[in-house]
Amino acid sequence: MNGPAISDAKAPEARGTAVEEYYTPASDEHIARERHQARDLRQSQWWKRQLAEGRCHYCRQEFSPRELTMDHVVPVARGGYSRRGNVVPCCKDCNNQKQSMLPVEWTQYLEGLGKPADSE
Repeated sequence: MNGPAISDAKAPEARGTAVEEYYTPASDEHIARERHQARDLRQSQWWKRQLAEGRCHYCRQEFSPRELTMDHVVPVARGGYSRRGNVVPCCKDCNNQKQSMLPVEWTQYLEGLGKPADSE
């Protein structure tokens, strides 16, 4: 995914969406705890099976397991957890572009780029 950077799309507030409505700040303790939990989860057989499928959750392109990263659907910095239901394999390009967006913000971002939400 070598498309435009996040800064190339309109910011959510510029499209009439109040980002603050979706924002849940996370404490330093929460972030430290969840980073530790993510390290443990990366060692699990479950996560290794996710990587072995070799597909980015967002762009659906195939990658080797080494090329995939762990993305938190709801970012830890936004109150998300390092749990099976909240982490997905993600290519580095998608992960870099998604940054700390919530799913609704990611969808709005893609729409701002003229991409259908289900394409990534």
